[in-house]
Amino acid sequence: MRLDRFNPANVRVSNSGGGGGFPGGGGGKLGCGTLILVLIGATVFGIDPRQMLGTIDAVQQQTPQRQEQQAGPQDAEAICAANDYALESCNALSSLNTTWQPLFAKANIPFEQPTLNFYNGGTRSGCGAAQSSMAPFYCPADQGIYIDTSFYDQLDRELGAKGDFARYYVMAHEYGHHVQKMVGLENHVREAQQRNPSQANALQVRMELQADCYAGVWAGKHKDLIEPGDLEEGMTAASAIGDDTLMKNAGREVAPESFTHGTSAQRMEWLRKGLDTGNEDACDTFGN
Repeated sequence: MRLDRFNPANVRVSNSGGGGGFPGGGGGKLGCGTLILVLIGATVFGIDPRQMLGTIDAVQQQTPQRQEQQAGPQDAEAICAANDYALESCNALSSLNTTWQPLFAKANIPFEQPTLNFYNGGTRSGCGAAQSSMAPFYCPADQGIYIDTSFYDQLDRELGAKGDFARYYVMAHEYGHHVQKMVGLENHVREAQQRNPSQANALQVRMELQADCYAGVWAGKHKDLIEPGDLEEGMTAASAIGDDTLMKNAGREVAPESFTHGTSAQRMEWLRKGLDTGNEDACDTFGN
């Protein structure tokens, strides 16, 4: 995928050092906010959708301070140029920001860019300790994406997911969780999981599949940048990280009740739906 080089003024990055997961309302229209929040409020949570839309501003105000001091543009240039994987990640972050932020502005929904936190081996996040074995993850408490870029070698060698598009998919998936946080969905799902623990895994699967779809939407909005082989790389990565495939490869019995991210088929389905449509309205994983 031919992404432009990142603009240092358009990325929030930090170097967390050494020592985690990947395994709307308003006057405009934003499908991921209006459609999903209203639908979930009415059919899943039993909450008045008008009350849900009214909580978005409060969600923004409750966000804890970030764990790491964000780098300025000059430092961001140095951090992002640390290695090829870091540069790819920053290029993806910049593209994701310029793709999603205007949609929030059009919908009149407050938006804050996430911070991309690079670390080596281990660090601390707003969600607790992080280790590279956890793989990349999004922490809603500090709105940070955390990544030890050595994960990409593991993605290639151990999971067979090669190519830059597989790596962009990882970044875009974690950014999808940030979108969920910004529209208030993440908070409502966590509350529903606490109220009904027996449905916690099922709700988490829907969250993860929606993040897959949002990753596809980002790529679908930039089809002119997609190169031959990119789609295959994305599908291979999505298949490799399905719960059923990971369990089989680990020699474990496949236990659907333990799924937290969805099957390989589901992950490929929702990534492709986002890619094919380029429309966030298509990412209604809570609708059935």
